[in-house]
Order: sequence, then C-alpha cells, then structure tokens
Amino acid sequence: MKATGIVRRIDDLGRIVIPKEIRRTLRIRESDPLEIFTDREGEIILKKYSPIGEMSLFARQYAESLAQVSGHLTMIADRDQFIAVAGGGKPAMGKALSRELEELMEKRETVLAVRGDKNFVEVTEEAELDYIYEAISPIICEGDVIGAVILLEGDSKARMGEVEQKLVLSASGFLGRQMEQ
Repeated sequence: MKATGIVRRIDDLGRIVIPKEIRRTLRIRESDPLEIFTDREGEIILKKYSPIGEMSLFARQYAESLAQVSGHLTMIADRDQFIAVAGGGKPAMGKALSRELEELMEKRETVLAVRGDKNFVEVTEEAELDYIYEAISPIICEGDVIGAVILLEGDSKARMGEVEQKLVLSASGFLGRQMEQ
C-alpha cells in the first residue's frame, strides 16, 4: 500500500472526504460506487466497484461469441477499463479507457465510425491497437452507464456497417438487462 501523507477527519455523520487529487488520479467521479473492505489490522480499503466486472467471466464468453460471429476485434469495458477482449487485441485487456471514449459513453451515443470521421474516438491511450473502423454502444443499467461494447476492424477491405451497429446495440442492451436481474 502507498502512503499519501494526507490525513482527513471523520465528520459527525461518519463521512470522510477523498481529496480531489486522489479522485482525479484514480478517476473516481461523483456517484461512483466504492466497495469497502476491512482487514484484521484495522485497515479500511476502498475499491472502485464495477457492476459489470462482477460478471467478467460471462463478459469474456460473450465477447468471444461476438468476435466469432462478427469476425471483428470485440471489447467489453466497464467505466474504467477493458474487462473482456476477444478476436485479437489482448494487450488492451485491463487497460484504461481513453477520455474520448469515457465522454462518448457519458453522452449515451452509439457510434459507427471510420478513422478520420469527426465522431471517431481512440478507445485507449495505453495499448497499441491498429484499427480503421469502430462500432461502440454504451451499456446502460437502471439508467446508469456502466460500460460499453466495442467492435474494431483494422482491415480496410472488411468494412463495418449497419450489421455491426445492430450487433453492438443488441449486445449492450442484453448486458444491461442482465445486470438488472
């Protein structure tokens, strides 16, 4: 564990403020769920909670199926990182989402784009992914954006169109409904 040197007091309602610098660094936004852990030494550990991360095995299987059917690199993300990658692109697994992708998800927009389009976004800043086409749809559960389904294609001859757009819409809708159960 890394010490920050920051000390905060608990108020009369049992609350503690997480400093802005730490929230910014860890990408913790207002209303983000945090999971609370304790250990025998009296430590309290806060961890960002990912509802879709709870079903990561299911998400991996779903991504593999979608990649097999579509023939495209398939990625499923929670709000912070990629939790399932199939059809290539394994270096992206666990990598952080780009700010552009986070903003797109918050707008609740489904995008079908070609590199160079104004609505094209880089999905991650960390992994080297070479792609020309993208189809992205946010996963919405109980009114909240909890992630996204993404199809990527690097071959200029293998165009993406309405079929891929409907695939990501269908997949994101299905995953959102699964999370509500």
